[in-house]
Amino acid sequence: MDTDVLVVGAGVAGLTAATYTARAGLDTTVVSEGEPIVARNANLENVPGFPLGVNARTFLDLCREGATESGAALAEGRVTRVEPTEEGFLVRTADGTDRTARFVVAASWSDSSYLDEVEAVGLTRRGSKTYVDTDDFGRAGPDGLYAAGRLAEKPHQVAVCAGHGAEVALTVIEDSDTPYYHDWVAPEGYFTERGREVPPGCEEIDDEERREREARATERMREAFAEPQSEAPTMHPSVVAAREEEGGE
Repeated sequence: MDTDVLVVGAGVAGLTAATYTARAGLDTTVVSEGEPIVARNANLENVPGFPLGVNARTFLDLCREGATESGAALAEGRVTRVEPTEEGFLVRTADGTDRTARFVVAASWSDSSYLDEVEAVGLTRRGSKTYVDTDDFGRAGPDGLYAAGRLAEKPHQVAVCAGHGAEVALTVIEDSDTPYYHDWVAPEGYFTERGREVPPGCEEIDDEERREREARATERMREAFAEPQSEAPTMHPSVVAAREEEGGE
């Protein structure tokens, strides 16, 4: 297998899912093409931890960084086909590149055509959009296939899509039989001084390490927000086309 988990789409749901699976020790690759739709936001609101909102591109940059810091690999490419195999899935991109994976998380928006020929995948059409049918935990038909975020018909909110990406990732981790309690960094002694071993997915750190991590995190956030975001939001393609048509008259 080329990777344990292949995530299709590098939006908030896909990047969050990748962060969780990578931190759990699963080899994870995110394949995407172009910008996530969240880049069209002029300012993200209702995002936990940002009481006045946050620039969408800055937020995306930090989500990407979080995924790679956790060990996920990011790759460019438009996925055109997902094909179940005896051991998992073969995933093909438009340039002809094939990758094999034990698990696939479909988190692209709004293209689901690469799943059209996968048996047992339910697709629901609503207006111009197509959604992937899932169970309550993100499973999407064949064993090892999942859908997260907007593609799974979750509301168009960053916090919701991030949460669903995390939830689906935990389902993947459970289905992979990877030992896992939860992703929790606890103060030294939290488990061990109660006579417990540190559970899988957790760690204990002493005060010195805690202060060092806080200092690094604080400095990184200062860097991320030191200057205003230089790139403007991406306008909806229909508006761009209308403006170009008006300009050409």
